[in-house]
Amino acid sequence: MSYVDEVIERVIKENPNEPEFHQAVREVLDSLRLVVDANEEQFRKDALLERIVNPERQIKFRVPWVDDKGQVQVNTGYRVQFNSSIGPYKGGIRLHPSVNLGIIKFLGFEQVFKNSLTGLPIGGGKGGSDFDPKGKSDREVMAFCQSFMTELSKYIGADTDVPAGDIGTGAREIGYMFGQYKRLRNLYEGVLTGKGLSYGGSLARTEATGYGLLYITEEMLKCHGDSIEGKTVVVSGAGNVATYAIQKAQQLGAKVVTCSDSTGWVYDPDGIDVDALKEIKEVKRARLTEYKNYRPNSEYHEGKGVWSVKCDIALPCATQNELNIDDAKVLVANGVAVVAEGANMPTTADATEYLQANGVIFLPGKAANAGGVATSALEMSQNSERLSWSFEEVDAKLKGIMVNLYHNIDDAAKKYGFEDNFVIGANIAGFEKVVNAMNAQGIV
Repeated sequence: MSYVDEVIERVIKENPNEPEFHQAVREVLDSLRLVVDANEEQFRKDALLERIVNPERQIKFRVPWVDDKGQVQVNTGYRVQFNSSIGPYKGGIRLHPSVNLGIIKFLGFEQVFKNSLTGLPIGGGKGGSDFDPKGKSDREVMAFCQSFMTELSKYIGADTDVPAGDIGTGAREIGYMFGQYKRLRNLYEGVLTGKGLSYGGSLARTEATGYGLLYITEEMLKCHGDSIEGKTVVVSGAGNVATYAIQKAQQLGAKVVTCSDSTGWVYDPDGIDVDALKEIKEVKRARLTEYKNYRPNSEYHEGKGVWSVKCDIALPCATQNELNIDDAKVLVANGVAVVAEGANMPTTADATEYLQANGVIFLPGKAANAGGVATSALEMSQNSERLSWSFEEVDAKLKGIMVNLYHNIDDAAKKYGFEDNFVIGANIAGFEKVVNAMNAQGIV
């Protein structure tokens, strides 16, 4: 049995009931076989893969809080500090009922390579809780966030671990967490990113993941003699990533005709109205059923169906494993040319393979959605320097990072004979930097 297969088998055995983590490890290690096989003797001796797939630290804790009826509620909090070889741990906090240790580990593992690809000095981590902020009052959200941070504050810091937002964790939640951290530690430091502009946040952070997704897609198309202009695009999701991906795609001349939330999806043949989407989701915190009130010519459908719409470019921007093999077959039958992941691992492994086998250019999330964490790192820099850059400065730096990132993964893919296989390119480019740093620092 090869070293890669041994480690995958060991991960499955030692981490039972964590299918998302198994999937992430298998996907990364499978694409690294060429590199690992060439260095197998040394990697085995150093137990390099075992160290890469094992987090440096896993923290699990109780989060008690009191709801508006006076009832005590108890949630579970997590922080997985995966790898700090190239910088302090960096990764979001996800608040969603689906959160468990396996999902946090999968996200943290992906974050290691994503952060490496940005070229910035940040390691990989992830955190969260099974708390659901939907339907909770501001006071209840504050009570949860303060309790969550009371424990988490023991393990994080500006030079140790810098969490950010994620699904369920927006500006409101980050604000409550930052306030509690400051109160407990008596430190005003850049310990969280995604903060409000009045207390250390960065302009363009909200837009960064969606904008970055389009910048890398635009650069990829440009290098293939094409452009986004005039293309029909389908997008899933209706959160920050989806909203600003839609906005930037339309600024670049594309027509985006779909978006979705957890209950249904919208088809707008005239192009999604971003202002209406923002009002529904960011102001009213409502469902997409309301979209038809703004755009009578649009269609609302219950359930799932975004990928059934004919398009040139598909951008999954909602959640993990949302685009499966059946969806991939429909997309290919409808002539899709590019799939670029705005969410973390939104495409199942068999769907990814099918898309690639049928000539679809596929940009994996660890590269394509790195704009968010890249801009978080830029926020950290601004906090350290006690400076605030303009929107244009941050946006220009973000675009530069995403363009460089594309060329790094493209070069790595070509170097190993896998031109246009950006899954392999991204994993190799991210892996090589992390391995070099780990080797330089000894067995730790």
